[in-house]
Amino acid sequence: MEKQDKEKTEITYEFTRKRKHFGRQTLFTDREGEMIMSIPSNPALYANYILRNPINVAIQNTGTMSEHWVNSERVEYTTSGINHVEGGWPKDINMNDAEATQRYRRKIEKDDAYIHAVMNLGHSMEHNILQNNAVDVYQTYYSELPSIPAVEKSACHTVNVYREPGGNRRPVRALSWQAEGARLATAHADVNYMRTSRGLQFSYIWDIENANAPELVIKPPEPLLDLQYNPRDQHILVGGFMNGQVGWWDSRKGGEPVGVCPPHVAHRDLVRNVLFINSKAGAEFFSSSPDGVVKWWDTRNMNEPTDTMIIDLVKTHTDTQSIDNALGISALEYEPTIPTRFMVGTETGLVVGGNRKGKTPLEKLPSKYEAHLGPVYALQRNPTFLKNFLTVGDWTARVWSEDCRESSILWTNSHHTKLTDGAWNPIRFSLMLLTQWDGCLSCWDLLRRRSAPIVTAQLCDEPLLRLRPHEGGLLVACGSSMGTIYLAELSQNLGTADKNDKQLLTNILDRENKRERILEARMRELRLKLRACDAPPHEEPVCKDRDLDDAETEYKQALETLRSQQKAQQTVN
Repeated sequence: MEKQDKEKTEITYEFTRKRKHFGRQTLFTDREGEMIMSIPSNPALYANYILRNPINVAIQNTGTMSEHWVNSERVEYTTSGINHVEGGWPKDINMNDAEATQRYRRKIEKDDAYIHAVMNLGHSMEHNILQNNAVDVYQTYYSELPSIPAVEKSACHTVNVYREPGGNRRPVRALSWQAEGARLATAHADVNYMRTSRGLQFSYIWDIENANAPELVIKPPEPLLDLQYNPRDQHILVGGFMNGQVGWWDSRKGGEPVGVCPPHVAHRDLVRNVLFINSKAGAEFFSSSPDGVVKWWDTRNMNEPTDTMIIDLVKTHTDTQSIDNALGISALEYEPTIPTRFMVGTETGLVVGGNRKGKTPLEKLPSKYEAHLGPVYALQRNPTFLKNFLTVGDWTARVWSEDCRESSILWTNSHHTKLTDGAWNPIRFSLMLLTQWDGCLSCWDLLRRRSAPIVTAQLCDEPLLRLRPHEGGLLVACGSSMGTIYLAELSQNLGTADKNDKQLLTNILDRENKRERILEARMRELRLKLRACDAPPHEEPVCKDRDLDDAETEYKQALETLRSQQKAQQTVN
């Protein structure tokens, strides 16, 4: 208790002054300014600074030392309003009678004093409206609106690298993903190298989770140029050899081939492409070669091919196909939903459509597209829009439609480096993936930007030769000329499709398809006119085109609709 009393006395201060000193005159004198205190700013406290908006602070030299209390009477305020529904009506007018009030209103509106009264009240009403609509500059507006989604960021980065064992540096010739699995089959071969040992013939199956060593070593009798998984059986693979033979493997039985075709029924040149076809047993596939022949095989009997087709374009039904005139095949395409049809890309830049069930040479090869100036390196149909297919060659990538055979509907600009391979993303069907000779992987999205790629990733310094996207859409395997496989992962927006993407891409492809058809019709018309100029005067060529007639009919209908709308509007006015 004594300690507490002592503390109370310490904080008490008494100020006394004699009465004679009260009321004396204050005398002020001039003197120079004096620095009493200087406190420098502390940069460490900047992070705690918070801007108040608005702020009003009264500042003076010294703090107020006096203490003051004022008790004032509180004034109570109330806010009241009135709901003005009807104005003041004369006694002889019943406001519940609509007809009487309407007559009285018309009578008042015809009076000259009414107009002057409205004009005078308009200024005061406008002033009150402007006051009520004043904006509080310090208020936070639109806080109830939803937040804007973040800006889309596209990216592509390498997640794993697989190198050929033994220090070999053979180019990657083929890549194939296991159906619904995490394994990747790779084929390695150096076409320009004369082999001296069997160790340079191996190809591999990798588990993408383990980049240290391959899961299985494929041991073919000759170097493999293509190796593909069976989409129905995840253990079966087929491959094409450098000497023209084809064979198949069962990963459960090891790396030795289960069956290989005899040399006398094989291709006359190296086998660049093999693909499984849609069959009941799931054991049939077909192969192509620069010798210009496509052969169908059955893994249950590899003694001879089940069917053969020569890729020789004839002009009439009476012409016969010859293997001497066959076009060398550099790319092969097959869509399981169209079981009897396939497409081949040739070394002369043509894309030829084939029909296995055709009876005559013209029916077997019904369509031809002049795609590129050099060999066609890649050929693939769009996974969603089967009438449109992608081709890669001569520094450009092109998107074609089966309805337009003279020119492509979409294409990229000529690159500074050669394009080596291309494919569609299986999930985001508007995304084209292209590999380049300088080691870059470029992603082109037809919905976002068609003049330049969305993302270009530099995966390596050596040329990239092959790519194969995973069926999940986010992973892409790329093979280089030094035998290294790079596993790249795309960002989420590049590997998934939105709900409106299909409709948007449909509109783009239809618009470009229609544009190319009109241009083709115009070129045909010009060619007919040139022929007419060279023809004798008595001959009158007939120039009719369905696309031009349709366009003219649509134009006339649009004019008639516009005229009828204008007439209806004039009648209403």
